[in-house]
Amino acid sequence: MTRGPKKHMKRLAAPKHWMMDKLSGVYAPKCKPGAHKGREALPLILILRNRLKYALNRGETMMIAKQRFVQVDNRVRTDPKYPVGFMDILSIPKTQDRFRVMYDVKGRFVLHPCSEDLKLCKVTQCYTANNNVPTLTTHDGRTIRYAEPLISKGDTIQIDINTSKIVDFVKFKVGTYVMVTGGANTGRVGEVVDVEKHPGSFDIVHVKDTNNNTFATRKQNIFVIGRRESEVLIELPKQKGLRMPLTQDRETRIATYARNKAGKTKKMS
Repeated sequence: MTRGPKKHMKRLAAPKHWMMDKLSGVYAPKCKPGAHKGREALPLILILRNRLKYALNRGETMMIAKQRFVQVDNRVRTDPKYPVGFMDILSIPKTQDRFRVMYDVKGRFVLHPCSEDLKLCKVTQCYTANNNVPTLTTHDGRTIRYAEPLISKGDTIQIDINTSKIVDFVKFKVGTYVMVTGGANTGRVGEVVDVEKHPGSFDIVHVKDTNNNTFATRKQNIFVIGRRESEVLIELPKQKGLRMPLTQDRETRIATYARNKAGKTKKMS
């Protein structure tokens, strides 16, 4: 057996939300160790080649990255396997593109256009460092010293990515507006209705969306995005985090298919 971590990944073992076709090769790009977990991030090469279509192959992606054209959170990233994760801000000054990485209602990564330099980060740990310095860490690997004493684990902070200073923060509690970042309900958005405490196990959070559909998930999958629905701190992707019921989704697909088929027959005639 060889030593050290594995540096390769087969295409069939890649996360489904990367949406890679299985017949275009044997291997898939594997994320380098970084700010996000490998299965909760998207390698930079997939964004430039598969999503934005700025490159046709790996060689062209390397040329774009090595010329320092790509920035993540306003920092130049030249590694094509750098992990870009939830809430990261990807910018390409040469083309004046700027995107926020978010989830759609089916749990897939989407690049949503944005213009501001403000980023939301979930607080994953609060502790006291050496010399009694209050410190917190966030979901994207940041360490912030001398933070607001009222901030605790599970809250969301809004930071300026140019200065890494905290601009605002939102406490996690009943009534806040949240997005689910893990599990079967990834990408859904709603208001926290109830929090079930289970000592020694996982706390369960019940969420209700604007269509009055309720669902439950683990507390660790919750990401606060606003104090209430009218005070959301970011702009949401196309479907605004609302997942249609399966029956309604099926009817919509059937109607769209019938409409497209009718249009084709009309053109042929």
